[in-house]
Amino acid sequence: MPYTAVTALSHPGLIREHNEDSLVAGPWTLCGTVTENPQTLVFPLGTPLVVAVADGLGGQPAGEVASSLVVRQLAALGPSLDGEEAVRAALALCNRAVYSAADGDPDLFTMGTTVAGVVVLASSALVFNVGDSKVFEASPAGFRQVSVDDSPLPPPGRRTTSAVTQTLGGSSVFSTVTPHVTTRALSAGDRYLVCTDGLTDPCPDEEIAGVLGEYDGARAAFELWKGAIEAGGPDNVTFATVRVSA
Repeated sequence: MPYTAVTALSHPGLIREHNEDSLVAGPWTLCGTVTENPQTLVFPLGTPLVVAVADGLGGQPAGEVASSLVVRQLAALGPSLDGEEAVRAALALCNRAVYSAADGDPDLFTMGTTVAGVVVLASSALVFNVGDSKVFEASPAGFRQVSVDDSPLPPPGRRTTSAVTQTLGGSSVFSTVTPHVTTRALSAGDRYLVCTDGLTDPCPDEEIAGVLGEYDGARAAFELWKGAIEAGGPDNVTFATVRVSA
């Protein structure tokens, strides 16, 4: 039977006191916590399977509340995400839910989160994001980013920037979002990496590509995590590898 294997890991890194990242894989969510070891889940191919990360906005309150709210919404909506419009509608709903939860609560005021993920269908994948969390495709043709960053160009001499131009929530007044959603053909052996910037900021793309070119599953997850930690672990690091098998 064709299946999708998802290996996930979430860690606060070495600098942050709290983990404000969250993750969803099908009905399973991981919110603001720590996985001591990579966790692997296997799902039959067919019913829409959503795998996504959400990165609560640093410097603003309750990032872990916003990110967990979004992944739990996506977990509930996951089986209905059968096309691009369904994904866009789900992300609009998540955006409204973050604003609604913050309304009138000073402890949650302006909380927000990014989100990025992939919905695996029987013969295609829906890639989506709002913010600067990322989705990469690792295939025989190579390794490349397939999400679209909502961030300005980094300053001269720097590889990354922490600024974002679009998030779910995150403002004092309601603002709509325009999610990036694309459909990609899906074949046995295709692999995706869904991750927060706690992985991509300290680890260059070529380093991540090298790990995924050499390893798979839990070993790949461990090596990715180790790379982020050895680079200083400056932020929460959360990611999932997604592999489609015949």
